[in-house]
Amino acid sequence: MSKRQIHIARLVVAGLFISYSVQAQKIEVGGGLGGMLYKGDVSPHLNPRFYRPAANLFFRYNATRSFSMRLGVAIGSFQAEDHFSKDPYQQARNYSFRSTSSEATIDMEYNFLNYKPLPKAKNWTPYVFGGLGLYSYTNPVVKARALLNFPLGIGVKYEIKRPWSVGLEFGTRFTNNDYLDGLGERTYGITTNKLAQGNPALNDSYTYTAITVSYTFYKIVCP
Repeated sequence: MSKRQIHIARLVVAGLFISYSVQAQKIEVGGGLGGMLYKGDVSPHLNPRFYRPAANLFFRYNATRSFSMRLGVAIGSFQAEDHFSKDPYQQARNYSFRSTSSEATIDMEYNFLNYKPLPKAKNWTPYVFGGLGLYSYTNPVVKARALLNFPLGIGVKYEIKRPWSVGLEFGTRFTNNDYLDGLGERTYGITTNKLAQGNPALNDSYTYTAITVSYTFYKIVCP
């Protein structure tokens, strides 16, 4: 092999490593700890009393400084009890439940501030996200799998020391389901207790709040 061919081969290899390094800087993995909170027939408003622990893992691809795509999985539970309500109807019903839940979601994120690829940059940004997900849940009345939800939320992340970042996120999972609590329109048809019927005009939803830690692959070691 001539010196020219060797030089070209070295340039090609160097170009491949540079390209791979650039792509690697777009890859981020992480996880979080937080909790889920249900909103529905038993708790028409978000009540911190019913906050239940949850956890998640995610893979984020930072396509540009402003836009990212994220794949995530989470597991947790939610619960509520009628006897904490001031509503006479709910007090008379005196219903309570606890559901376990798991989900897989894909989100698009928009960063309001750009992350700068500089060693001493103070990188942080608030962001919004929205997407589509699949979730399953189990409670004493209903067991459901592979239902659609629609995540929507806000967050903030801060690069504490490259390549590590921390964040805080709040998101709501909107559903087209009225049975997260085991109550719903059809419930009345399987019980003689009229109080056991939910409100068919309102679908249930749940929120997920988490503190996250993530690692960005900034460096590739060249052999």
